[in-house]
Amino acid sequence: MASRAAEFLAFMRKRHTVRDFLPEPVDDAVIRDCIAVAGAAPSGANHQPWHFVAIRDSETKRSIRAAAEEEEVAFYGGGAGEEWLAALAPIGTGPQKPHLEIAPWLIVIFAQRYGEFSDGTRYKNYYVPESVGIATGFLIAALHHAGLSVLTHTPNPMKFLNGLLGRPASEKPVMILAVGKASPDATVPAAAMMKKPLDEILTIV
Repeated sequence: MASRAAEFLAFMRKRHTVRDFLPEPVDDAVIRDCIAVAGAAPSGANHQPWHFVAIRDSETKRSIRAAAEEEEVAFYGGGAGEEWLAALAPIGTGPQKPHLEIAPWLIVIFAQRYGEFSDGTRYKNYYVPESVGIATGFLIAALHHAGLSVLTHTPNPMKFLNGLLGRPASEKPVMILAVGKASPDATVPAAAMMKKPLDEILTIV
C-alpha cells in the first residue's frame, strides 16, 4: 500500500494545468473511458447528479469560445473586483481563450439540480455540488493517467452553455475542461507550482 500510494503521489505531482494545446486529435475511446471513470465516483444517495458533454466539433467549440470570451471581457473589465483580479495576476490569465478552440476536446460538466422520471415528475438529488466535485476530480485524474493535459475553465455566468448544447433547465453548467496533448511550448506559471506543504493541509487526530 505504501509503495502504491507513493507512486501515485509522484505521478500526480507531474500534473500541471496548461493553456497551450496541440490541435492533434484524441480518440473518442480515450475520452469515453475517462468519463466512465468519472461516472464511477461516489454521490449523494447514488443519484449520480451529473452529465458530461464531450465536444470535438470545431464550430461548436468556436461558438463556446465566442460566448465565453464575451463573459470574460466583462469579468476582467472590472466585474470580478480588484481583489479577485489581483489574485489572478501572478497566473497571467486574461479574457482571450484560444484554448477553447485549439484543444481537440472540450468537456462541459453539468450538475443536475433535480432528476426527472419518464412522466416528468421531479425527484430531489442530494449533495449535488459535492458529488459533481468528486466526479470532476476523478475525471481530471483519469485524463492525466491517459497522458492528456487539462485546463479547468469557469466563465461566469455559464448559462449560455445550456442553450448551445441543448441541456435542460434542470442542469447547471459548472465547468469546461479543455483537454488534449500539451504543446511543446506550453509553460506553467511559477506561481502555479507553489503548493502548500503537507503540514499546512493535514491534521491527524
